[in-house]
Amino acid sequence: MSIGKSMKDLQNEVDQYIGQFKEGYFSPLAMLARMTEELGELAREINHFYGEKPKKDSETEKAIEEELGDLLFVLICFANSLHIDLEDAHNYVMNKFNTRDKNRWTRINSENGE
Repeated sequence: MSIGKSMKDLQNEVDQYIGQFKEGYFSPLAMLARMTEELGELAREINHFYGEKPKKDSETEKAIEEELGDLLFVLICFANSLHIDLEDAHNYVMNKFNTRDKNRWTRINSENGE
């Protein structure tokens, strides 16, 4: 497991991996379908671990960490295929949360819940 990779590093690593295959990235619609599939697998694991639906004896054990990793890989593929810098996307959304939603939630260090 590598420590200290930036999002740009992750995007480059995935791009190098995909770049070695003639097929390249899937189409945006196929990528969305893959992302939905991976999200469903994550939801299933969350439901088994935290929900009321235990695994069947015949079902293999998968870790939530593995499913999150699969979802992250597909998300990075999706962003790369559309030439989206995920660091820029993250910065955009954090700016939105820090401005538009700055008073939406109760801060831990708030004296009067302000």
